[in-house]
Amino acid sequence: MKTVVVTGCAGLLGAHFSRYLLGKGYRVVGIDDLSGGYADFLPSHNEFLFYNLNLDASFYIDHIFAKYEPVACYHFGAYAAEGLSPFIRKYNYMNNLIASTSIVNSCINYDTKLIFTSSMAVYGNSEPPFHESMCPNPIDPYGVAKYAVEMDIAVGGEQHGLRYNIIRPHNVVGIYQNIWDKYRNVIGIFIRKAINQEPLLVYGDGKQVRAFSDIQYYMDPFYKLLDDTYNGEIFNIGADKYYTILEAANLVKKVAAKYYIEAEIKHVEPRHEVKQAFCDHSKAKFLLDFEDKTDLESLIDEMFCWAMSEKDRPVKKFTYEIQKGIYEYWKS
Repeated sequence: MKTVVVTGCAGLLGAHFSRYLLGKGYRVVGIDDLSGGYADFLPSHNEFLFYNLNLDASFYIDHIFAKYEPVACYHFGAYAAEGLSPFIRKYNYMNNLIASTSIVNSCINYDTKLIFTSSMAVYGNSEPPFHESMCPNPIDPYGVAKYAVEMDIAVGGEQHGLRYNIIRPHNVVGIYQNIWDKYRNVIGIFIRKAINQEPLLVYGDGKQVRAFSDIQYYMDPFYKLLDDTYNGEIFNIGADKYYTILEAANLVKKVAAKYYIEAEIKHVEPRHEVKQAFCDHSKAKFLLDFEDKTDLESLIDEMFCWAMSEKDRPVKKFTYEIQKGIYEYWKS
């Protein structure tokens, strides 16, 4: 039986793709420190082996690779709070950049293919739709960290023969998402707030543009990257249709009304962020047969039902490394 390592296995991408791989007959070794995901979201399967580890535990990471000789590693582990990253710089770089070196080293040492989920954040203020051929220009520490890992992986490929692919997903939505994080996953935050009868906070005028994508359409293209046919290639993967944040908030409000919940939309101070961010997916469609069929309203409905069935969890709050310029809505 072939083994695949999945980091961030308790998060949205990892929880779904681990189940997908198990369904394909693979053994999955999952690694997660449960700082951003939940043990409840892990697969229950005889061939799923879980290690509660932070990725900076390089000795243990190396031991896992030596023991199981994985054919591939899907590196989903990260803390993807883009807007928060300027206020938690050290945490951001330690968690998203430095910790990734353990995975890169082990993949090189054990000839394991590495599939790394980067982020649309690397494009920064480029002109959308973003293409893989664009020169990255991140505007926040999260995007900087993701691009730094991309460059390190490319160096590993050139110098050590590391086999790899890089995926730049964006605004992924689905069950097993951490909706109890106040800093990331805007659709999930809106849903949690609606259920708790709290205002849906829209930053600024809400005209920021994003494309929200259904997690289910990521599985097949991710799986195809186990093959080395497109070694070294970078792929955007996500939804084609885009919405303003205000439109997304109104969709959540509409779905909430279906369940007799009245949701209020409240505009608060704007934050430092890219105003229009969405990608071109032509490359993934052509080479990986990627097909997006995201229906955002139906997806929000599915998420809403799931969220109402979940137990209430405490909302995580960070100790900010930088207080200067912190937004009012993150102070409490």
